[in-house]
Amino acid sequence: MADFHQNGNIATLHNLRTRSLDELTYEIETFSQTRKISLILPCLFSELEGPALENILTELAQVPYLHRIIIGLDRADEAQFRHAQHFFSCLPQNHIVIWNDSPRMLELGKRLQENGLYPQEAGKGKNVWTCLGYLMSCADSSVMAIHDCDIVTYERGMLARLVYPVVNPTFPYQVAKGFYPRIGDNRMNGRVTRLLVSPLLIALKRVVGDRDYLDYLRSFRYPLSGEFAMRTGILPDLRIPSDWGLEIGVLSEAWRNLAPKAVCQVEISDAYDHKHQDLSPEDASQGLSRMSTDICKSIFRKLAADGTTFTANTFRTLKATYYRSALDLLEAYYNDAKMNGLSVDRHREEQSIELFAENIMRAGQIFIENPSEAPFIPTWNRVHAADPDFLTDFRAAAAADLQDFAPQA
Repeated sequence: MADFHQNGNIATLHNLRTRSLDELTYEIETFSQTRKISLILPCLFSELEGPALENILTELAQVPYLHRIIIGLDRADEAQFRHAQHFFSCLPQNHIVIWNDSPRMLELGKRLQENGLYPQEAGKGKNVWTCLGYLMSCADSSVMAIHDCDIVTYERGMLARLVYPVVNPTFPYQVAKGFYPRIGDNRMNGRVTRLLVSPLLIALKRVVGDRDYLDYLRSFRYPLSGEFAMRTGILPDLRIPSDWGLEIGVLSEAWRNLAPKAVCQVEISDAYDHKHQDLSPEDASQGLSRMSTDICKSIFRKLAADGTTFTANTFRTLKATYYRSALDLLEAYYNDAKMNGLSVDRHREEQSIELFAENIMRAGQIFIENPSEAPFIPTWNRVHAADPDFLTDFRAAAAADLQDFAPQA
């Protein structure tokens, strides 16, 4: 992926293999003396037992420029929270494990519910939103980065390249989005990006016409990557989606709040692999089936907010146009994979396309039938306006959980 192509919409920062990691790290460390950097790790307890996280911590322990690491822990009981604290204790940086399911956190959730501000559903979006709240309560970081905890090919150079564009004070970027090739086990991965998002954006342009927002999304090489970095000044007004449309939602917020020159994408890895979700064709509430529906809804909502009118006929036309576009792209993916000695199961890929086509219709139906649906978690500015003491109490609750549920000797 070493090229120097620019798409003209957002800046693309490449890895031209001309600079060592040590040199890059040293420069970031210099910047971090006056621009502190925090890392957010949204984490399920099950990921502590997976193949990726132990190596991620080994790599992070060697990163000298991180001021703080915030781990949001989901789906954990008391014993698992204690274990998680011990598990993450290998990190030499200042770090905290936030037990999102603790009694104190649940009580704080009730306070939000009384004001109609509680996130509608649990998941990665809520976890990230909670961690952002803690970061803002600390009020001492200029830059924050987020990446997942299931990256089996993780190495610390990914983080360095991710944060560099936003921590460098001479650069204009407020948001940096990571990209990389999705290759693993001798096959081409990244099904949702390749087989849903890319052909869907092509189809939308054909059906609803030219939209700057569609050109913007099409400029990202990997719009669904879970790795991004931001300058913290934009966080209080950031609207986090409450469903699986988190990555598209964050890009949409950057589009809404920032000029295009303030957003970039940066190449962070030559080889990236992580936990693969099941397609789950038999259950629309699970796996890639649910993810694809949520992503479609997120894109439809944004286009509607910008003035695009959708009807049932629009979605029927969009489904047909998408299906043809996806099959055309599949031919290109197959040839690309074959030329590079990779495998693509065309039968499974076409099954995925058929499911995604149905989910475009499902997302459209949900969009039409629920016009008053609130898709976003309230911004932290709104929470502060409704409950000025909430962030202070939240930070105190996180500290109290650490004290009361310390790892047992």
